[in-house]
Amino acid sequence: MKLPGGWPGARSKQGEGPDPLRVRNQKQFRDALNQLRGGKSYKAIAAASKGELPSTTIYTVLTKDALPAQEFVVKYLPACGLSEADQKVWLRCWEALSNQPVAPAGRGRRWQGLLGGGRRGLRTGLAAGIVLLLVAAAIVAWQVHKGNVDHFKSRHCGTSNPDLVTGKDRECTGVTDGSDGSAVFGDDLKPVMEAIAAENSDVTDGGDYVTFAFLTPLSSTDANALTVGQYVAELEGAYTAVEEENKKDSRPKIRLLVASMGSSERAWKTAVDQLKARKDAEHLVAVAGLGLSQQETVDAARELSKADLPMVGDVITADGFDATGAVDGKGPINGLARVALSNTDQLTAISKTLGSGRRTAALISTKVTPNGTRDLYTESLQHGFRTIADLKKHLDANSDFAFDPRGGPGAILPTISQNFCNTSKTIDTVYYAARVKYLPQFLDALAQRSCHAQPITVVTGSDAAALDPKTEALHHADAPITVLYASFPDAAQFRGPDNPDRGLYNAFVKNFTAPHHDQQFPAQHLTSSYWAIVAHDAVLTAATALHNAAAHGDGPTNLPNRYAVRNELYALRNNAVAGASGHFGIDANGNRTRTDTVTTVHRLGQALPRTTGHTD
Repeated sequence: MKLPGGWPGARSKQGEGPDPLRVRNQKQFRDALNQLRGGKSYKAIAAASKGELPSTTIYTVLTKDALPAQEFVVKYLPACGLSEADQKVWLRCWEALSNQPVAPAGRGRRWQGLLGGGRRGLRTGLAAGIVLLLVAAAIVAWQVHKGNVDHFKSRHCGTSNPDLVTGKDRECTGVTDGSDGSAVFGDDLKPVMEAIAAENSDVTDGGDYVTFAFLTPLSSTDANALTVGQYVAELEGAYTAVEEENKKDSRPKIRLLVASMGSSERAWKTAVDQLKARKDAEHLVAVAGLGLSQQETVDAARELSKADLPMVGDVITADGFDATGAVDGKGPINGLARVALSNTDQLTAISKTLGSGRRTAALISTKVTPNGTRDLYTESLQHGFRTIADLKKHLDANSDFAFDPRGGPGAILPTISQNFCNTSKTIDTVYYAARVKYLPQFLDALAQRSCHAQPITVVTGSDAAALDPKTEALHHADAPITVLYASFPDAAQFRGPDNPDRGLYNAFVKNFTAPHHDQQFPAQHLTSSYWAIVAHDAVLTAATALHNAAAHGDGPTNLPNRYAVRNELYALRNNAVAGASGHFGIDANGNRTRTDTVTTVHRLGQALPRTTGHTD
């Protein structure tokens, strides 16, 4: 079948273009659709679709190993300039392929018969009754197909993307480039997802690019979730880094995939398997984010490591959660780096703030997540409290309490708090090796214990950065409670004259709060937690390694691969990364360098009370 001369770019040098009558399988159908572009860019076709098809959607669909959705084909064909009559021929081809996805070799004439355009064609003398039967069959087939499409979408977050999965509580997990809709992971992420889709569209039309993925739990709908909403700022920070890098006069550009493991990370394997499947076809060269310091995150990191994908964690702080793999003792995790402050960094700084006076400290700890898996963050905190010299010396052996969050913290924490009043020693300090998720309940219990007038200091890790400073229990005059935790400096400290890298932070704030493809990110997200900063710096670390690999590579036409990026990642010494949190590097084990310059102790609630006055 010769293509009409009016099809832009459809004719080959021989006057022939893609012929739907010769299509035998899904791959040939996708290839033929690609030929219809006639060399035009994805962005040009997107413009011709009048906004119906983003260029990232066109790219994803035409490179994915699957039959494109009918909805896509219906919008794509006219964007390529096909008349209504010619569109019908292609749509009949699509219907035939959707009924029999894989065509056996040598059956090309079967499609011609189904489409009515073979050499013999339909005989003009077909009885009217047979025609009516065929029409009726087509209607029934369409109804069945539509029902199948609706059922498919209900299982895939209302989209045609099989890499998005509707799970428990209608929560959406999986991988997208933003073209599947801005609300797939929730309304609170709509602005940043809109920006990601638009940025990816520009990047895929602009020439050389590679793909990064940001992997994290992107909601808190599950009661077991240990996140408390910081993931919005986290993704905004990650995107800001990508946009910054793409504006620079450097190559290659970065396309960003968003991968959600679900609010409790239970869908980690689904997301990771999808990323592994994309690593070659979509030139995936780095994964950032990774999630919290819990068993699911370690398992995800180990799988990505086996796929030779370099990783930069943003909020993982557990000691040994680095390239050594010491966090769970199962061997190295090659390719893993992180930009957060380790628990040892944090607790060491706090131990100096507590001073030399004698204290009597109780220990409260959890070892598992609400999923029943290992909570490596709390395990690491507990280990630090027991081993850091200036902390362990205060521990009271008879005031060691552990609880399982699956048993209901609201019930056990008041009991533990009251026990502080029933000892022969005055408990004036609590080492809290548990999640911030349960900290408000614990503070309420402390404020209501019978000896609540006794001042008490709670020492914990950086997870407490998510605690609301206005928490009521922190402001009872008759129940003085102080909370100490260590993390990155707060916004005022980053901007202050004592920070030699304040220019880097101020530039980040300016970029974060600027419009992003007509979307705006709230400035408050930079003060409510440190997650936007570390997510930004994690992506920036990977981008720095990428651009170093490009500069040291085999010429301007060769894109760096994941091995080259991983090599450069571990060579980021001497403050090679100019992050929002300051200059830093990555050491041989994948840990952030110069942590002593940024580790900051924060106090919430009452002033730090005096100790008993005894010295060691």
